Amino acid sequence: MKIKAVSEQYDIPADTLRYWERVGAIPAVHRDSAGYRDYDEEDLGWVSFAKCMRGAGVSIEYLIEYITLYPGGERTHQARKDLLTEQLEVIKRHLDEVQETYDRISEKVAHYDDHVEGAAKKLTR
Repeated sequence: MKIKAVSEQYDIPADTLRYWERVGAIPAVHRDSAGYRDYDEEDLGWVSFAKCMRGAGVSIEYLIEYITLYPGGERTHQARKDLLTEQLEVIKRHLDEVQETYDRISEKVAHYDDHVEGAAKKLTR
């Protein structure tokens, strides 16, 4: 699959895909005989992984570190798992913060009309 199709399928600018590859946030993409990027299923898996991680707020530096370790196979298994565990904890903290914000706004919305009505009554006194 060519870069334009990957860009459209994953809603990622082609320049971003090139950047991710250039800095090592995804492994080098397979090339066709003319030297053009030709994404295979493995490449698409890495694009999907990177998009998911970036969407969760994971840094490019983290992705680079993970991708650098990946070719080490079993030897780097624990280091990669540790990185994922660390990121999971960061995302969990963020999720908790978002949930707290959601709950506060939800509470405000649920009682908004009562608050507005109460404020209006105070103004008319």
